[in-house]
Formats: sequence, C-alpha cells, structure tokens
Amino acid sequence: MTRLAGGLVDRSQILNFTFDGKRYQGHPGDTLASALLANGVRLMGRSFKHHRPRGVLSAGSEEPNALVELRSGARQEPNTRATVAELFEGLVARSQNRWPSLSFDALAVNDLLSPFFTAGFYYKTFMWPKAFWEKLYEPAIRKAAGLGSLSMQADPDAYDKGFLHCDLLVIGGGPAGLAAALTAARSGARVILADEDFRLGGRLLAETDALDGAPATDWISALEAEFESLPNIRVMRRTTVFGVFDHGIYGAVERVSDHLPEPGDKVRQTLWRITAKRVILAAGATERPIAFADNDRPGIMLAGAMRAYANRWAACPSKTVAVFTNNDDGHRTARDLASKGVHVAAVIDARPEARISGDHWVIAGGMVTGSRGRLGLTAIEVSANGRREWIECGALGVSGGWNPNVHLTSHHRGQPVWNEPLQAFLPSEDGPAGLVPAGAGAGHFSTAQTLRSGAEAALRTLNELGIAAAMPVLPRAEESRYGIAPIFHVPGKKRAWLDFQNDVTVKDIKIAHAENMRPVEHLKRYTTLGMATDQGKTSNVTGLAVMAELTGSTIPETGTTIFRPPYTPVTISVLGGGDIGPHFQPRRLTPTHQWAEAQGAVFVETGQWMRAEYFPRRGETHWRQSVDRETKAVRSAVGLCDVSTLGKVDVQGTDAGKFLNRVYSNVVDTLKVGRVRYGLMLREDGFAYDDGTCARLAEDHYVVTTTTANAGLVYRNMDFARQCLWPELDVQIISTTDAWAQIAVAGPKSRVLLARIADEFDLSNEAFPFMACAELTVCSGLRARLFRISFSGELAYELAVPARYGHALMERLVQSGFDLGVTPYGVEALSVLRVEKGHVGGAELNGQTTAAMLGLGKMVSQKKDSIGAIMSRREGLVADMRRLVGLQPVEHEGKVIAGSHLFAEGAAQNLDTDQGWITSACYSPHVGSMIGLGFLENGDERIGEVVVAANPVEGESERLRIVPAHFVDPEGARLRD
Repeated sequence: MTRLAGGLVDRSQILNFTFDGKRYQGHPGDTLASALLANGVRLMGRSFKHHRPRGVLSAGSEEPNALVELRSGARQEPNTRATVAELFEGLVARSQNRWPSLSFDALAVNDLLSPFFTAGFYYKTFMWPKAFWEKLYEPAIRKAAGLGSLSMQADPDAYDKGFLHCDLLVIGGGPAGLAAALTAARSGARVILADEDFRLGGRLLAETDALDGAPATDWISALEAEFESLPNIRVMRRTTVFGVFDHGIYGAVERVSDHLPEPGDKVRQTLWRITAKRVILAAGATERPIAFADNDRPGIMLAGAMRAYANRWAACPSKTVAVFTNNDDGHRTARDLASKGVHVAAVIDARPEARISGDHWVIAGGMVTGSRGRLGLTAIEVSANGRREWIECGALGVSGGWNPNVHLTSHHRGQPVWNEPLQAFLPSEDGPAGLVPAGAGAGHFSTAQTLRSGAEAALRTLNELGIAAAMPVLPRAEESRYGIAPIFHVPGKKRAWLDFQNDVTVKDIKIAHAENMRPVEHLKRYTTLGMATDQGKTSNVTGLAVMAELTGSTIPETGTTIFRPPYTPVTISVLGGGDIGPHFQPRRLTPTHQWAEAQGAVFVETGQWMRAEYFPRRGETHWRQSVDRETKAVRSAVGLCDVSTLGKVDVQGTDAGKFLNRVYSNVVDTLKVGRVRYGLMLREDGFAYDDGTCARLAEDHYVVTTTTANAGLVYRNMDFARQCLWPELDVQIISTTDAWAQIAVAGPKSRVLLARIADEFDLSNEAFPFMACAELTVCSGLRARLFRISFSGELAYELAVPARYGHALMERLVQSGFDLGVTPYGVEALSVLRVEKGHVGGAELNGQTTAAMLGLGKMVSQKKDSIGAIMSRREGLVADMRRLVGLQPVEHEGKVIAGSHLFAEGAAQNLDTDQGWITSACYSPHVGSMIGLGFLENGDERIGEVVVAANPVEGESERLRIVPAHFVDPEGARLRD
C-alpha cells in the first residue's frame, strides 16, 4: 500500500479489512474510502440506472457514488457511504448494484439502452397497456428498485432515544462552529456542539493553512481540552442533525458504536430530540462539479475532496492528476498535491483571465471536453484556444464552486437567496426561528472569515438570550480571495452527468425543458434531479443553471426546490429508538393485572393496555371452553370484569351541561343528578366515532366514559372544543382514566354480591334503578362510585374505586361471592356478551358508520346543535340505507366470519352487487351457534331473509339468515330487574 507524506491517520497501527472479498490494510483515522484510495482502488460502485463504473466523488456525507454494504449476517448494512464509514479491524465491505462482479457487471447493458432511459421514461412507458401494470411493470420496478440488499434477519443491536435541552445548539464542528461554541461556552451558557465527523475541525482537517503559525490541529486540540474542562458544554461527535421541527426541536442521530466491529454493551445509535433556545448553523459548504462529457469515470472527483484525501488521509487516487476549475479554490488543490509529490499534469481553468498559481501548468480559458478509461480514468480531452489535446492522468479534481449547506434553513420552507458574486444560494432570513447561519454555510469562504462569523453569531444569539459574552481572541488565519466564473457545464453532444446518484444528465434537463417540465418542482420529479438520499447536495444548483440557460432566465428566476428532512439518511431502527418487541409502545397494566396473572389469565393487547382475554381452568384445553364458561356464568350467576381501561373524563363547572350538550349528539343537559345516560359522539363530518355513558354526580359535575380505543381521542377533542370552540364556557375537564379502577359486576346475582360489600346503601330496584349512579363507600369506608349500567344485557353495575385499591377490591368481590358462583371473565367473553345483546363496539364504530346505520338515529337531536349534527343530515348520509342487523348461519354448524361481504342469494359477487359486510362475529353459548353483527342494505326490512357471506381471503362462503341484532332478551327485562 502507498501513502503520501503527512496526514492525520495513525500509522503506528494496522487495520485489516476486505472489500469484495479482497484483503486490504488501513490505519485508525481512515474512512473506508480513504483506505481504498490509498490501496489504489478507484472503482467502488455502479450507477443506479445505467450501471456505469463509478468511483468516489467526495469526501463527506454528500457522496453519491461510493455506496457499499458493510458487515455481514444480521448486521449487514446496505447503502452506506464509504466516505463516512470509519475503518475498523475486520471490516467487511462489498460493492452493490452489480452482478456478477464490480469489474464485470452484466447489467451494464443498461448503458447501451440509455437512449430509452431518459427523463420522463417511467411516465411515458408504464401507462400502456393498462393490463401490464400489475403483472409486469410493477413487479419489474420493485425488483429493480433500490441499491443494496437486506439480510432479512432481525437487527441484533440496541437503539436508544433521548431528549436534550440547551441555550445554544451549534451544528457543525468546523472553524465557525468551534469559534461559536468557544464563545458561548466561556459565557456560561448551556451549549451543545454536534458534528457528523468523528473528529472536530471540519474543513480545517483538510487544509494545510496554519492558525497562528502552527498546524490547525494544535488549536483544535487546545479547544477540545478546554471544552472537556467546562461543565456547560456537551460535545457530540458522530452526530448528524438531520431535521428542524416545530418549537425549536432538532432531530439528531448519534452513531454511538457504528465505528466498532460490534456494539458490545453499547447501543448502536441514539435518536436525540434537542430543544434549543437558539441555534447556530455552521454546516459548511459542499463543492459542486462541472458537467462535461463522460465526467463520471472512476478517478474524477471533486477537487476539494481530492485535497482532503491528500492532506487528512495521505491518500491520492493517482500519481498523476489534473484539476478542472472555474474558481480560485481549484488552484489550492493543485498546490497542495504538488507539495506532496503528486505530479499535476495541468490545471484547466475555465476563466480566460486565470493567472498561474504555483509551478504547475495552467491552461487559461480551457475546458475539459471528454475522458477515457472504462474502469478508471486514463486521460482527459482539453479544449483551449481552438485546439484540442489529450492529457494523460489517473485522476481529475473538478471544482465548480461551493454551495453553502442551506438544507436545514429550508426545513420550515425558508427560500434560499441567490448570491451573484458567489454563484450560490445563501440562507434567507425567513428560515426557522432562532437559527443563525455562520461560516461557509453563510457564504464566508476564507478561514479568517469563518472564524469571525462563528464568534459573532454566538455573540448575537447570546445577547438575544440576555447572556453576557465576550469576543474571544481568534487565531490568525488565511483570508484568501474567492473568485468564481458562472460556468456550470461544458456544451457537447455526449452525456454530461449532473446528478450522479440518480443518473441525471444535461440532456435530461433539455428534455424536461422541451416537454414543458420547467418549474423546478416539475423538473425535479420528471428527471429525479436531487431526489432520494442525495437531496441535491452536489447537483441542484448545476441543474438549475442548465434550465436557466435554456429558458433565458436567471438562476434565481428559475427558482429552487425546498429541502426536507432528513439531511442525510436515517435508519428505521434508530427512528424507532429501541421501541421494538415489548417496547414497541408503552404497556399499560390494569389495576387488577397482578391478580389476573395469579389466576392464570391469558392476556391480549388492546391498544396500549394488557387485558385479561380469558381465565382458563384445569381441564379446559381450548380457549373457547373458557370463554363459553365465563359467558354462561354471567348469564346465570355473576361475573367480574376489569373495565378500568374505559376512558373516564371528569367534567365540572357551571356550564358543564351546556358544554356536553354540544359534544354529544343527544340531549345531556336535562340529565338529572344521580342518573346516567347513554351518549353518542359524532365527528365534524357527521360520522359516529364514539359511544359511552355520561353520569351526573352533582349539578356541576359529570363523569364521561368512552371506549378504550378512543379514550385519548375523545379527551383531545373535548379539550380542543373547550379551549378553541367555546372558551367562554365555565367548564374544566380532566382525564381520570388512570385514577379509578372500575370493575363490571354483571349477572342476575350481581345485586346480592354488591349488597355484601356496600356500606349501608340501598340497592333495591326502586332506590337504585337502571341507569342510576351514586357516590358511596364500600368495604367499611372506601370511597367509591357506582353506576347501574349494562353492556351484557343482564342486571349489571360498574363499581369504581381509587386505582390503588383495584386489586384488593377484586379479591374482596371474589371472596364475598364464592357461594354465588362468582366468575372472573375477560374481554373475549365481554365481546360475546356484547354481540349477543347487539351492542355496537369498535368494529362498528370504525369511522365509516352513521348514527342511522347503527340504529341510533334518534340519538341525533333535532332540537339542538352539536358537533357533527348538521353534517350528519347530508343527503348522502341520510340516503345510505345500510342498517345494523344480526346474522346467524342457516346451517347450525355454519361459520360467521368478520369482514365477509354480504350478497343476495344467486347474485354475482362483485363490488356492484355488494350489499354490506360483517363487523363482529363469535360463538354464542346462548344461541348455540355462531352469530354476528353487520351492516346490510335495508337490513331492518329484511328480517328472515337469507343472504350469502363471501370470504374471498379464504375462498369460503356461507348462507346466513338475517335476524334482529338483539339475540338475548330483546325487551331488556333482565337489565331492569
């Protein structure tokens, strides 16, 4: 392996790694890209569409070409930029998007078909014939889409998430970011400095210019030592701030152990939500290429990247290089390479007035018009003064100017502003509130300018926060001039590449122009310019320049697209923040959970709650045996079910009744104290979205219950109505779902059981009738609430006590009712009881049903207004004649499958003849067969008719008889007994 002199890699240690199965060596401090270049490897990938040979283009996260797969097995990681992958011992890397090998890719035949793969190819090709789309086009596109491959194994690593708060967030650890962080840290402000690199310094690490006459690394090391001594600054290396969100929140990913062979006891990555009062964006600038014929060969890269590889990593793609530039910065690359012993064949400066800078040959007013070398550059064609000649070289550094990284400033739809002298877009003042650009990201391209810009930005932001700060003494640094000519591409007949990641050429822009796809948003989508993970970092401005040239407009008149998060790719795993398996969502336990566990209950997730599904007993070998037993016990004796998960909202205030009258579709304010009313809530569009009960405990005190699934939604909607719709009402609401344990006591012996624990409370039918409520005490002084309501069709109550007593209450009820045959039952039996009684649940309240469809049309009062009432009377909703019905198999052993669609007997089964669907189904011990609920056209007029239920998923159908939805006690005598 050959290395240049100098560099910041640790040559005292050797790191072994493989690329496409071949062994190589590198050093700590290397990236995969720098180590490959140092080993003479230029070919690192294949282009997305045409499978053209590609080498590394850049030295940072903007890299569009060198995308590789890292590691193996379950830790296989596709589409990783070789330019930011830190080298470690034993690293396994593979090229991707090629077959059978990188050097011989059979799919390179796509390059011969390139005339067919021009802009708008997909839009023009896959429209006809229509029948081909599902069976041919879509499968082919899906197979071809993407670059890397997944292991299809579960990720073995852990991920985390966290929250940070600070006065000042500094994004970027280059000269501007370091100066800003230093200024703020010395003021005592709480500071976070985040940088995506594994070393602080940014562009300083890639240059040879001194600070105060010494290497820049000396100044950086001194700052790092000072930062470590200060408790108010947090330095976050390997951390990319990828997005700006509302309320000063910034998303960031810290790659905690990506640079290690295995994470060990560490997490792989951490997702941070950083809340900052002020932010300094010191994200630097990205160099852009100049488009010319065949400008994508391995060995052609950005001139600044070539300089970075030489200065920081002591690597160079060839012993003979050339530079093509339209600005002064290109000459700096030539000087630095020459000083390290690299032969600079020529500097081709597109500006006629270019001056010789150094000992290398300068071709003023020259253009690179072509290149040779299929798998790696061997020569370039140069045109100057009417002459063309070929210059041999193994690498070409191209500098088309620098684009400030304005991406984060655009995340709140801030529009960048064109700067003519710099030929680049700069951040505008209408970006995210509290964000101040600095350094190269604000258009300051000399080191001295960037240092001052960072410190001054910190002083400005700290002053706004009322924090006193002083300007630090900054080191002396270069302050060279940056001159640039507006040259973006070299005219020619061959393909000149603009967007390397998406294979977009100058010709594609011309096609978009010819086909009237000229607005920038149309241009982007028609050509795919700047799409996907690239986000236009190296291509957008050049593409806009070509369109401006074609339309005769200026670049600012042509406009620019709006960047969106994430700034760089973010893994799905870290977005989950480790919330997988049992940690996928918060797990809420009912107050009787431990008691139910001790009884051997089987649990089921319902939303975020873990609820007892059923309670198997010895000898029961099938879940339905347990459910049938529990259901029969409720019908014949008494059952207990924890219903604490139901939403509970306390509503208080002198206008509480008036408020609820507007929230519920039925009348509520006439409800008497000590009574309960069934209530229905509508969405603003008139569809039903929740049902429940409303109990009035006092003149100004109501308790609202909701379904488990909609508890959060109902409370949120009620709070919105209170704060925004009717703020003048005297009403306060609070969710008390977690404050009360609530147990349903249901069955003909429920009154007897409750009488044994109630403290001197009259439970007679006359004193405490159906739909009554009261506050009382139970178990010798424990305060409680009792509601006589039933969703099972039996005499039933719901008893609520403070949540911490739920476990003890359940134990007391079981002990007190042993001789009554008391039986705990779970949500399966609860569902069976509900369906047998014809009560609607979540399956019926699915956002597609109206009160009329549910048979609750009379609950939408015509005497008052309420949320959704007027919209519920729309002609289309009123005309919908599908009604809730009961369904029972014609054959006793027949099935009723939820989700099946209903058709008339003998009718063709298609969308035109579809008459409804089944929402809920279960086996009913009471009926002795399966039963179901569903919606059917004119169902209330078709009792006794037979329909066909089709289950196309399993290829089944069943003849069902339409029956009333109430299978048990349709007159309701039991629950009123």
